[in-house]
Amino acid sequence: MHTDAHGWEPHRLSVSIRGNPWLKLGCSAFLLTALWGLRVPNDPALSLCGFHWLTGRLCPLCGLTRGLFAFGKGQWSAALHFNALTPLAFAMLFSLFWSGPWRNRLWTAGMAAFAAYGVVRVCWP
Repeated sequence: MHTDAHGWEPHRLSVSIRGNPWLKLGCSAFLLTALWGLRVPNDPALSLCGFHWLTGRLCPLCGLTRGLFAFGKGQWSAALHFNALTPLAFAMLFSLFWSGPWRNRLWTAGMAAFAAYGVVRVCWP
């Protein structure tokens, strides 16, 4: 067993979220609390989307941040108004704290949905 000069065992100090369900639950609760408690403006003063700046069209991710915050507060219609894929993004975001074969399928389907949604948003105003 290797210890440093202070008697600490380095391999025991690392906290892994992978095998710790309480840490996963805590991270999920923290994220949900942040989405519920923090306020974002409905109409931002500054758009950060480079695609929107260049083309004037909405990208697949435009409105997603505002949508996630609205969804976290239970404002379902506002969330869908900002971005129709907000519920999917919400599920994808929270799946990062959990493991299983369903997470890979969710992310694969989610990426395909965002790609198709992007084509629709770019082609039809």
